Amino acid sequence: MELVSYAEEASDLLSQELGFVVLLSIAALVAILIRRIRLPYTVALVLVGLLLSLFPNFLNFSVSSDLILAILVPPLVFEATLHIPWRRLKHDLVPIVVLAAVGTLIGTFIVGGIVQQVLGLSWAAAIAFGALISATDPVAVVAFFRSLGVSKRLTILMEGESLFNDGISIVIFGLAVAAGKAGAGANLQLSDAILEFLVVAFGGLAVGLFLGYIVSYIVLKNVDDHLIETATTVALAFGSFVVAEEFGVILGLEDVHFSGILSVVAAGLMVGNIGSQNTSPTTKLTLNNFWEFMTFVVNSLVFLLIGLEIEIAQMIPFIGAILVAVGAILLSRAVIVYGLMALFSRLRPSRAIPMAYRHVMLWGGLRGAISLALALTLTGETFGSDTAVELRVMTFGVVLFTLLGQGTTIDKLIRRLKLAEKVPQRSENQRQQALIYAKRAGRIELNRLHDNGWLFRDIWESMDQVYDEEILGLKDDLRAHLRDFPELEQEMYLQARDDVLKAERSAIVTAVREGLLAEEVQDELLEELNDRLAAIEILKENRGLGELKKSEQDEGSANDE
Repeated sequence: MELVSYAEEASDLLSQELGFVVLLSIAALVAILIRRIRLPYTVALVLVGLLLSLFPNFLNFSVSSDLILAILVPPLVFEATLHIPWRRLKHDLVPIVVLAAVGTLIGTFIVGGIVQQVLGLSWAAAIAFGALISATDPVAVVAFFRSLGVSKRLTILMEGESLFNDGISIVIFGLAVAAGKAGAGANLQLSDAILEFLVVAFGGLAVGLFLGYIVSYIVLKNVDDHLIETATTVALAFGSFVVAEEFGVILGLEDVHFSGILSVVAAGLMVGNIGSQNTSPTTKLTLNNFWEFMTFVVNSLVFLLIGLEIEIAQMIPFIGAILVAVGAILLSRAVIVYGLMALFSRLRPSRAIPMAYRHVMLWGGLRGAISLALALTLTGETFGSDTAVELRVMTFGVVLFTLLGQGTTIDKLIRRLKLAEKVPQRSENQRQQALIYAKRAGRIELNRLHDNGWLFRDIWESMDQVYDEEILGLKDDLRAHLRDFPELEQEMYLQARDDVLKAERSAIVTAVREGLLAEEVQDELLEELNDRLAAIEILKENRGLGELKKSEQDEGSANDE
């Protein structure tokens, strides 16, 4: 019997491995073919998955919520946060938090209220659906942003909202499911729900920050081995999720757990903004290459599995419920984006969200892996078998609509709003600046190797001379380019002036914190610096460089239309 059992387990393992190989091969083939047509890679994967789902016996690869949430989502979230600079995120942290927290709550209750009234679901089931479908997944949209040259601020707004609302949606979903399991006779106290929400959310962030701090300051700073450092970040991506989710089990405290997704977000931000600054150039390159590959693999699996899991035939009897759900999520998204961002723009006019940005944020609110994973957890034990099936099919329908409907048309909206205009001479200017920056970084590393005794002097002198010649040549090319386009030199000056004034302001604040400067002197100096920064911003806006100037133009053109 034991031998038979072992053989069955081995056969099942080989079957899963074969399924993984087939899916990865299909993803690579789709990536090759997609280069010739204007279609998001992730959308193409879903279409291929839908096509494969028509052949039930083609692939024996089981899809579960644990596979998506615990295995596939953490590396996606971690990689996304690695490339979000805290400096940029901090500037728009308020609207991001408002969208992720307040917006998710509003969206949950709007969608839940509509499906409860129209479809006659129980309140617990309706709120659970509203929560799981509120998790946005802008992977396909952000890919278009990068290819079209859309503003980095819009990318940060959408990515930041998605990263934080994933964890918040999961927390609210868990509360709704707990209420559903408790039964209609049990009342879930609002105060208890809010307290649990805060504990789970902030507990997850705390776990991620703590583990990210350890990796950034102990491992990445002191271990000069790109393989060990990369392996540590992999352990952190999965470990922060597991530690947060199983926090109570680890400490022997029953019913205590935190948000694993928010823990991964915090850990990734810590490594991306602090840990990566403590590593060598070799490690940075290895990390970037590894996580780029990991994201490609995981994204490919996620969106292929979405297509495989959705059965078109199963959706036909619930087409009415799906249409109600689609209408509800579009309405809730409009209320969240236009309502909350209008309020924020009125309170913070200097950081106003352009109307053109809001249009893209509305139509770019796609749903994907998180919604699918949460829907797969619904069983008959939660809300009844019929309701669980209905909620799952509604989720599949909404995910399919957002990916195939919104995901394939978002680029047309971006172009219509004139948010994708690339100025060739500015791109060339940035390319030449980047080459000079890269060559200087290479020479700094060369000098470090020489100073540490890793290079003989004659080798160092030879390579250093080559770097000198290359940098001088690149500088000559840049000067020639700036002579042809003198407005770019003025842009460089304004940006440099803005950066150094902000550095001066930071130094003054540090001097006060260390007791070297009185606060009244600080106030006087900061007021002067802020006036100069405001003047720089006005000059940038007058030249069409400032975010606010661009937003006003976009808003005006959108209103004219």
